[in-house]
Amino acid sequence: MDRYCFGVDLGGTTVKMGLFKPDGELVDKWEIPTVKDDGGSKILPDIANSILAKMDEKNIEKEAVIGVGIGVPGPVDPDGFCNKAANLGWVDKIDLEGDMHELTGLHVKGGNDANVAALGEAWKGGAEGYSDVVVVTLGTGVGGGIIVQGKVLAGSTGAGGEIGHIHIVDNEPEACGCGNHGCLEQYGSATGIVRLANRRLAEDNAPSVLRDGDISAKSVFDAVKAGDVVAIEIAERFGEYLGKGLANVACVTNPQIFVIGGGVSKAGDVLIPYIQKNYVKYVFHASRDAKFALAKLGNDAGIYGSAKLVLE
Repeated sequence: MDRYCFGVDLGGTTVKMGLFKPDGELVDKWEIPTVKDDGGSKILPDIANSILAKMDEKNIEKEAVIGVGIGVPGPVDPDGFCNKAANLGWVDKIDLEGDMHELTGLHVKGGNDANVAALGEAWKGGAEGYSDVVVVTLGTGVGGGIIVQGKVLAGSTGAGGEIGHIHIVDNEPEACGCGNHGCLEQYGSATGIVRLANRRLAEDNAPSVLRDGDISAKSVFDAVKAGDVVAIEIAERFGEYLGKGLANVACVTNPQIFVIGGGVSKAGDVLIPYIQKNYVKYVFHASRDAKFALAKLGNDAGIYGSAKLVLE
C-alpha cells in the first residue's frame, strides 16, 4: 500500500496544501482561501474538509495517511496548542493538533510557519544535505527558522527562531511591529530597506535613480545592479545590520549554512556578498565558514516543511 502525508501552510490570505509521498515526492498541491470570519472559527474545518475531499478524489484510505503537518503564523507549543495568531483572527489559545485530529481522524503535527518553512528548505531546498541550518526570510518582516541536527528548534513556547526581533540598534526612534525599538527586521526586511533608503536619501542631494520614483527593496537592488552609488551605500548598510544579526545567531546555533528566502531574496545573488562579508566581520571564528545560499522552494517551502514535520 502506498503511503502519503499532507503538508499545510496556513497563511492569512490563503491556505496552501500539498499531498506528498514519504520520500518527499509532491503528488498534488492546491490552495483554498483563509476565511477569517467569526474569529477564524471556519479555518480548521475548511482545511479538514479540503484534505478529506482530496483523499476521496485520490481514493486514499485513512490507513494510508501517515498524518497532516500544519504550519501556522504563530507559536505552537510542544502540546500542539497555538497561543494566538492575530493574522488568522485567533485571539485565544487554539488546540491546533487536537482540533485537526478531531476533524480529520488523522495524526496531526503543528509548528510555526517560519520554522516549518526552514525545515522544508533543509529537507528539499537550498539547504538539502545539511543538518544544521538557519533559514532567514526577508519579507515584510524578518522571519527565521533554525534547524539543529535535523530538528526544528522551536523553544519552550514555540517562539524559537524569532531572529527578526534580535536587538541590533540602540536609540532607534521608530517602533518595530513588536513594540520594541531597534529590532533587526527594522533594517533587514523589505520595509527596513525602504527605511534605510529614505534615511540615506535625506542625508544629502547625491544623485541616484532612487530619487525618480517609488522606493522598494526591488528598486534599491535593481539600482545596485546598475551601479548606482547611493543604492550601493544602502545595500552596505543593510548588509551591515543583517550580517551582524546573523553573526549573533551563529554564536548560539553554529550553523553549517544560512539560507536566504522571502521576497527580498528575489534580488538574487547580489544580496549574498553584502550579508556575508559583514557576517564574517562580526562572527566568532569557529562559525566563520558557514555557507550562504538562496532559498529554492519559494512559496512551497511551507508545505514541504509541514509534510516533513509529520514524518519526523
